[in-house]
Amino acid sequence: MPISETEVIRSRRVVLPDGERPADVLVRDGKIARIAPHGTLPADGHRVTDLGDTALLPGLVDTHVHVNEPGRTEWEGFATATRAAAAGGVTTIVDMPLNSVPPTTTPAGLEAKRKTADGQAWVDLGFWGGAVPDNLADLEPLHRAGVFGFKSFLAPSGVDEFPHLDAAGLEAALAEQARLGALAIIHAEDPAVLAAAPQQPGVHYRDFLASRPADAETAAVARLLDAARRTGARVHVLHVSSAAVLPLLRQARADGVQVTAETCPHYLTLAAERIPDGGTAFKCCPPIRDEANRDALWEALAAGEFIAVVSDHSPSTPDLKLLPEHGGSGDFAAAWGGIASLQLGLPAVWTEARRRGRTLAEVVGWMSSGPARLVGLDGRKGAVAVGHDADLVAFDPDADFAVHAAELHHRNPVTPYAGRTLTGAVRTTWLRGRVVDPGGEPFGVQLTRPSNPSEEIQ
Repeated sequence: MPISETEVIRSRRVVLPDGERPADVLVRDGKIARIAPHGTLPADGHRVTDLGDTALLPGLVDTHVHVNEPGRTEWEGFATATRAAAAGGVTTIVDMPLNSVPPTTTPAGLEAKRKTADGQAWVDLGFWGGAVPDNLADLEPLHRAGVFGFKSFLAPSGVDEFPHLDAAGLEAALAEQARLGALAIIHAEDPAVLAAAPQQPGVHYRDFLASRPADAETAAVARLLDAARRTGARVHVLHVSSAAVLPLLRQARADGVQVTAETCPHYLTLAAERIPDGGTAFKCCPPIRDEANRDALWEALAAGEFIAVVSDHSPSTPDLKLLPEHGGSGDFAAAWGGIASLQLGLPAVWTEARRRGRTLAEVVGWMSSGPARLVGLDGRKGAVAVGHDADLVAFDPDADFAVHAAELHHRNPVTPYAGRTLTGAVRTTWLRGRVVDPGGEPFGVQLTRPSNPSEEIQ
């Protein structure tokens, strides 16, 4: 139910843009109206929520979520995905343009998404468009309609209705997006490298990993950066799994290319050496790589080389994952590739971050303020700051809990984190000053790209 019009939320651990400290946060009409020293705002006329030592964070912004509705709602839908988001402290998502039918590659596809999502969202949400072969003329109307940018694949996407771009198609799409001032977000794996890699079906993860080598990422990123240099497009590399691409990104930035990159909780917290035979819940593309690579990703993250850590929540029905526990073959080659983790990203990353001596403020930068900046929402989302939406999370950083997939809110009870013990529990999520109740009524709103987002993000 709605909280009072004016409320003070008090914590000894408020994560603010300039660091963590005790503070009182005054919420009025859905916005953060004032931030004051801890215990100084009077209770007169205000409802006071005192969190004690429970941390108060800005709501997370997850710019990489596959909702799949309409068309594949049995995989995931707006109601289930956004309830999972809220339960995990995520208050804003941006939905990917594929796995739904129709995909968001035309204005009609975008309208189908918007109509379907209306009244079903427990968090605020926006939409990416898609740049695919033969839809160049649709990019401008989609951009005018407020999509946050355009996703493309450089290798087959896994669904026929969202084909990948060849070299000429990528060049044309980036040139048009540069003209529009749009952000291009790219799944970067090279089809020729993938085709040449050994393809050995079966239950052994090492065979699947060999079929998606790191060279596929480096070749594709190199091709993307060359095209970005020629066209002047602003590009963002999605779900970086291989640390081998990092030198390419560093050089491109030094050359003046407008390029950012993200990685995901599963690349930061899981490792190839620990994936069991038949463990197809762990399958994703690009794949989870080894522990040494994971360490290198953490070093890059701490050095500021990634703008965001986002979920790439891409669930499916259990039968498509071929899970042995559901009677499936456990064949990595044949199973659907996608990680379901939207509700668990914050505790998963925090568990590993704390082990490595990183701070809550850093996690907020990676999972809230950074993604907000990527999509131009940093004027209202991603920070506990005066004037921002009162999207807030009460997070107990010391609480341990065991993951039980059946207790998660996303539609199908599959996740690679099942059975793991994570540290950090979301206690309450506020969206624009109201407590989000997964059993109550949804009040998330649909967002469009700001009219004047930053043209250059580093």
